[in-house]
Amino acid sequence: MSFSSVGSSVLAGEVKVPSAAKVQHCRSRVSGMKVAAAVSAPSAPVDSRKPAATGGVKHAMTLTEKILAKHSDNSRLQPGANIWTDVDKLLTHDVCGPGTFGIFEKEFGAGAQVWDPEKVIIIPDHYIFTSDPRANRNVDILRDMVAKYGIKYFYDITDRSDFRANPDYKGVCHIAMAQEGHCLPGEVMFGTDSHTCNAGAFGQFASGIGNTDAGFILGTGKLLIKVPPSIRFVLDGEMPPYLLAKDLILQIIGEITVAGGTYKAMEFTGDAIAAMSMEERMTICNMVVEAGAKNGICPPDAITFDYVQQRTDAPFEAVHADAGASYVEEYRFDVSKIEPLVAAPHSPDNRKKAAECSNVNIDRVYIGSCTGGKTEDFIAAAKLMHKAGGKVKVPTYLVPATQKVWMDIYGMPVPGCDGKTASQIFQEAGCDTPASPSCAACLGGPKDTYARMNKPEVCVSTTNRNFPGRMGHKDGQVYLASPYTAAASALTGRVADPRDFL
Repeated sequence: MSFSSVGSSVLAGEVKVPSAAKVQHCRSRVSGMKVAAAVSAPSAPVDSRKPAATGGVKHAMTLTEKILAKHSDNSRLQPGANIWTDVDKLLTHDVCGPGTFGIFEKEFGAGAQVWDPEKVIIIPDHYIFTSDPRANRNVDILRDMVAKYGIKYFYDITDRSDFRANPDYKGVCHIAMAQEGHCLPGEVMFGTDSHTCNAGAFGQFASGIGNTDAGFILGTGKLLIKVPPSIRFVLDGEMPPYLLAKDLILQIIGEITVAGGTYKAMEFTGDAIAAMSMEERMTICNMVVEAGAKNGICPPDAITFDYVQQRTDAPFEAVHADAGASYVEEYRFDVSKIEPLVAAPHSPDNRKKAAECSNVNIDRVYIGSCTGGKTEDFIAAAKLMHKAGGKVKVPTYLVPATQKVWMDIYGMPVPGCDGKTASQIFQEAGCDTPASPSCAACLGGPKDTYARMNKPEVCVSTTNRNFPGRMGHKDGQVYLASPYTAAASALTGRVADPRDFL
């Protein structure tokens, strides 16, 4: 067994900040959580018996390797192998969809047909509620392509004045994919969006790709990829009542940095993962790309199967990692010892304790996106606001990820809150009215995008990236945080520790 030391001082405070941005610095840097060692797991013990005539001794594989082996007709795979993998689903949206079809038509010819019209899912979600003519034209192009190639799953929007008048429209693609039953254990999914890795929560291989690769999949249903090495993250212990999955992934990214997972599979396991809901597992897998990872993945279990089977009767075959599989590194965390965290400007690995940033005054709070705009995210924020009482001190923008989340905000009583819905609690606290479901200001967008940062403000956000200009103005400052921390910050007008209210 080989060991390589993992330092406990992998700190994000050393990220260089552009001189144009005057960042309000937190008082001190968070110390890295102690990680005893990164362990390369031992190879599977060699069986002394002679191999059967039909093959050799079984080769232990990680969860990602087993899925890719199955989809490439290989009995065994190792990191670094170049393979042609079969693709179960291809996702695209309004930003990349037109370019994907353009490449497909150019390279495969005018008479070519899509490899399987029932395996392509098209979800407009990025630049929807805007008057920008180029953004609107993108959706028109998708509509034409769907009609031309007979694409079955197109979640269209035709009346932008009222999203509720569009029963097919869903909202943010990654959450809609889960809610509509398109995410299945053991499958291979690619999407023209970096946060396609969100679907790894279901025990499937899911990764973002560019338009060229997507155009090739449209024509063939296959893609040439390199098998990524896997890093194993074991999260044990009981989650404290003030922590959410967002805190855990910020802890991990702060530990390994934004480059620490580059072209690797990040596999999550342990008691804390097993106890999580599917939405919380999605939060974990959603942000692995912020560490540079090829994909993130959780082992499927009864919680996974229950979620999936409530939404689809499509068959699937779950896959699990082999005992003795080899990982390039292993990290272990006791989640009971983690404190509420933020990622300070301008990098997701600029990890700080929320309590250490209480001197940072803010101008706004944003709750939304594929990372932090799910039903449980809004329930968490509402729960804290109800318990704390009082009014928000800064504009607080609420953007449900999907139509279903919007309906839950208005129709689902928040547990322990006297029968009130999240919408009632948000209204009493003085938050903005929940907006139309979409990606909205998470990635800036046209200037008339709801809640876009059009001036240099300081924002606490439940989104996933805080690079300069990400949410609009290039001099804006974004603190990434959990819904609990975002709600606490809204009530105080500064970066706040949710333990002050929970």
